[in-house]
Amino acid sequence: MQFTTAEIILLLLCLITLTVSIITLITVFKKNSNNKAEDELQKILLNQQSFAQSQNDRAVQLEQRLHSFSSGNTQSLENIRRSVDEKLESIRRENLRQLDEMRQTVDEKLQKTLEEKMNKSFSLVNERLEQVYKGLGEMQTLAVGVGDLKKVLSNVKTRGILGEIQLGAILSEILSKEQYEENIATKKGSKNVVEFAVKLPSDGAGTVYLPIDSKFPGDTYSALREAVESGDRQSIESAKKALVQRIKGEAKDIHDKYIDPPNTTEFAIMFLPFEGLYSEVVNMGLVEVLQREYKVNIAGPSTMAALLNSLQMGFKTLAVQKRSAEVWKILGGVKTEFDKFNDVLVMTQQRLDQANKELDKLVGVRTRQIQRQLKDVESVSLSEQNLFE
Repeated sequence: MQFTTAEIILLLLCLITLTVSIITLITVFKKNSNNKAEDELQKILLNQQSFAQSQNDRAVQLEQRLHSFSSGNTQSLENIRRSVDEKLESIRRENLRQLDEMRQTVDEKLQKTLEEKMNKSFSLVNERLEQVYKGLGEMQTLAVGVGDLKKVLSNVKTRGILGEIQLGAILSEILSKEQYEENIATKKGSKNVVEFAVKLPSDGAGTVYLPIDSKFPGDTYSALREAVESGDRQSIESAKKALVQRIKGEAKDIHDKYIDPPNTTEFAIMFLPFEGLYSEVVNMGLVEVLQREYKVNIAGPSTMAALLNSLQMGFKTLAVQKRSAEVWKILGGVKTEFDKFNDVLVMTQQRLDQANKELDKLVGVRTRQIQRQLKDVESVSLSEQNLFE
């Protein structure tokens, strides 16, 4: 069973009143043991009953007030709750509306951005695919070219033709056609022809040839490269020895077939068409060995161009030396003509000086005479004027 607040307060007041009454009775019994105690007790009981009734009335009034206050608070709280619910509902609806608008806007922008990104990505992918297809086509073409080049390099004859073509291109770019010969026998009594021979002037009326022959030991060089890639030291040493023997054999072949002083120079040139092969030969120390034993110099594409440029400068210097006598003769004729021109110029200067003197004389003397005569005429005019006056 539950009690209200007013009931609880009323019970407390009754307990307090009862307690006070008991205490009063005990006090009265102690002081008055006669018959008056009953009267006093009766009065006290009446007073306590009156006090209890008044307290009960007050408790009832308090309960009524509390009930009224509780009802008012309940109504106010209900109104507040209703107002808050309405506000919250309004806010919720507004938030839902704004969220819906934001979602719609975001969806539109996201859709637009996504479409733009997708279109851009697809365009980029298409471009990349086109580049990939183009690169694949180029790679296929390159693969075909590499295959053809491999076929060319795997054949000894075609390798020789490749080196010869490259050497001919370098010669034709630097020298004129009159300065070298192709496929010529430089050794008397021999049918062996060298690929190219540069014409060099001699002390006599003839021509001295500088033999140049291209060599490309492709199989030996490829074996060396494969050994280097494998990293096997023994294979590398074996391949290097094979390349040394091959280069020495080619140098001996050039020496025996093409060098024939005084028809040729005392040395020839072995052209190696690839810089890698040339560098490998140089690193192995074969340059000095070939020069000393076979009178053959090694040249790669870059060194061959430098050598031919040096020869071209030598040709120009020699041409100037041959024409120097003619130049001196021409300068002598110019000097004679210049002396004659100087004599004529001196005579002309003298005549100009004489004419200048005569002109000064004419201007000075004759001018003074004319001025004197003019003064005489002026004096005569003045005399005649005085006579008339």
